[in-house]
Amino acid sequence: MAAELVEAKNMVMSFRVSDLQMLLGFVGRSKSGLKHELVTRALQLVQFDCSPELFKKIKELYETRYAKKSSEPISQPHRPLDPLTMHSTYDRASTVPRTPLTGPNIDYPVLYGKYLNGLGRLPAKTLKPEVRLVKLPFFNMLDELLKPTELVPQNNEKLQESPCIFALTPRQVELIRNSRELQPGVKAVQVVLRICYSDTSSPQEDQYPPNIAVKVNHSYCSVPGYYPSNKPGVEPKRPCRPINLTHLMYLSSATNRITVTWGNYGKSYSVALYLVRQLTSSELLQRLKTIGVKHPELCKALVKEKLRLDPDSEIATTGVRVSLICPLVKMRLSVPCRAETCAHLQCFDAVFYLQMNEKKPTWMCPVCDKPAPYDQLIIDGLLSKILSECEDADEIEYLVDGSWCPIRAEKERSCSPQCPILVLGTSDANGLLSSPNVNGSSGSMLGGSGGGGGTVGSIENGKPGADVVDLTLDSSSSSEEEEEEEDEEDEEEDGPRAKRRCPFQKGLVSAC
Repeated sequence: MAAELVEAKNMVMSFRVSDLQMLLGFVGRSKSGLKHELVTRALQLVQFDCSPELFKKIKELYETRYAKKSSEPISQPHRPLDPLTMHSTYDRASTVPRTPLTGPNIDYPVLYGKYLNGLGRLPAKTLKPEVRLVKLPFFNMLDELLKPTELVPQNNEKLQESPCIFALTPRQVELIRNSRELQPGVKAVQVVLRICYSDTSSPQEDQYPPNIAVKVNHSYCSVPGYYPSNKPGVEPKRPCRPINLTHLMYLSSATNRITVTWGNYGKSYSVALYLVRQLTSSELLQRLKTIGVKHPELCKALVKEKLRLDPDSEIATTGVRVSLICPLVKMRLSVPCRAETCAHLQCFDAVFYLQMNEKKPTWMCPVCDKPAPYDQLIIDGLLSKILSECEDADEIEYLVDGSWCPIRAEKERSCSPQCPILVLGTSDANGLLSSPNVNGSSGSMLGGSGGGGGTVGSIENGKPGADVVDLTLDSSSSSEEEEEEEDEEDEEEDGPRAKRRCPFQKGLVSAC
């Protein structure tokens, strides 16, 4: 198949304008434009929509053209032609006979290197490993419009421009037009541009070159800006994401021209075009609930494995605590989730995790700060069951047999006062304040006052206790007590003295 594809491309590049128009008219494509535009359109047709009927038509046009040429008289001896002279001789209608272009040994004419996408010369005879980009969870790829192609500088200038010309098929146009809107003016089906390093060793993440600018037809497309940095001395970072070009493209059979401006500072970059369907965090959550739920029994077996006694260890683990609060938003978990590659049992909330990565994709576990990509996420079925059964606790403990118990004791202790309590009782007829003690006897507090403070006495087991001097009373309190004594003397002259009330309320009073 690869040999046939190379053969078809070589045939197409040897066609004249009339041949190219016949080929494009055969598949219902636009036949207008300059020769290099027709060549680009035909090559894209061969690359992405090459069917047996199309290959047959290309071969038929090629054989028809060379059958006519072979019937003409030979004016000079036959000699091999290099790629550069092949087309020039053909265009001058020379009488030199042609040999069929078969196999990958015939190199592509350099003449068309500057026309095809304008991204450098066409592939060499030796097949090089292709650049691959990482899959993005929020984008489902529908079609590959342009494979990752290296940005090749055309001169020694620091600022380079690389144009790309392509056209959408009627099916692709219909997909875009009939897709729903994610927000006003943004369709779910999009044509996106992705840029990465030209590294074939592993799938590459999106990475913009310096001084990047993208022009679609006659308008510049907005590129994500830099995140401001709050730390001194730290350069701001730019979120490198797919660039949506849909709103600036011609949604018809007309050709679209994309020009990428980039800074040439030694590093090599590749660009690619894809037709994708953008997903939302709610759609990813629904998919995770459908295919990513781990059965409670499997989660229970994992708990037992974590708590299994290690004979080589001197420390035996009898349980592990797991919080029911999400570490991301400090709220109770609703959809407990973690990555299968994580070593911990603690979960985070899948709802908020997907929403945060929709805004700023990092895909890092908030518990252990290790990569937690979407395709590695699982919903903990055991913890989901626990959340529905245990609604009055914020923490649980897994035991060695896989069972669990809620943690409530510490919460109740934290609500009790940490200072000693002074228990005050009611006053008796003699003005003494009784208070119970541990032995069942009662002590009394004398309400008298001295010049510098008050005294407190107690009776314990029938024996009078030592007087305690309260040094917390100041002169203002003593002056108030003297005024109270004067008032009592006035009352005794007028009539019998009323029973003295305790200034303290009955109950418990904190001594702090």
